[in-house]
Amino acid sequence: MTKQILVVEDEPTLARLLSYNLSQEGYRTKLVDHGGEGLQAALSESFDLIILDIMLPGLNGFEVLAKLRQKGVRTPVIILTARNAEEEVVQGLKAGADDYMTKPFGVAELLARVAAVMRRSGNEDQLAAAEPETDKMIRAADLKIYPEKYEVVLNGEQIQLRPKEFEVLLYLAQRPGVVISRDDLMNVVWGFDYIGGQRTVDVHVSSLRKKLEMNQETVQIDSIRGLGYKLVIHSNKK
Repeated sequence: MTKQILVVEDEPTLARLLSYNLSQEGYRTKLVDHGGEGLQAALSESFDLIILDIMLPGLNGFEVLAKLRQKGVRTPVIILTARNAEEEVVQGLKAGADDYMTKPFGVAELLARVAAVMRRSGNEDQLAAAEPETDKMIRAADLKIYPEKYEVVLNGEQIQLRPKEFEVLLYLAQRPGVVISRDDLMNVVWGFDYIGGQRTVDVHVSSLRKKLEMNQETVQIDSIRGLGYKLVIHSNKK
């Protein structure tokens, strides 16, 4: 079945370039040049991927992405940011983006990232459909993780995690006390073909750590300098 991609980009030349090259790869595209219209399209139609510019008329890309995630739309999103705008990358990843491209970029790299995100999304869907009966609740002190539901309960209250934050936590919780390298987390959670850097892992772990430590001290994620991260359980703390 042909994959459909929503492109939300207000620069006409770039939008046409994206549409043409994506169509040459066999994708169907829908072009939208306004943030509000992009949000409406993403909510009312089914897409396999969204390419979302940050600087848009109406709602900006951050606002569009935040509203989509708030409404439970988990369609993979690649954000387009300005060159050397690290704060945009960090903000986009925190809002729930799956990947990013900085302008200007090469068409070959974009197509590679699109294919990689598509493969990761497809593999996750197939795994969830094929093995639902193997999902078990995982417990670490006051933390309960339900893989099948993508739910986390801490001290009796559900905490909201983005999909990648959940997968990072799940992988760490399955190996408490074991140091997991950034490369391992990148490969397991984002896939071996992910082109982004380790900064993506650090941003997600930082956000996850804050959510875990907000109201408790029993379960923590420690940084091991030069090595990676590990989940630490302090059973003597309340």
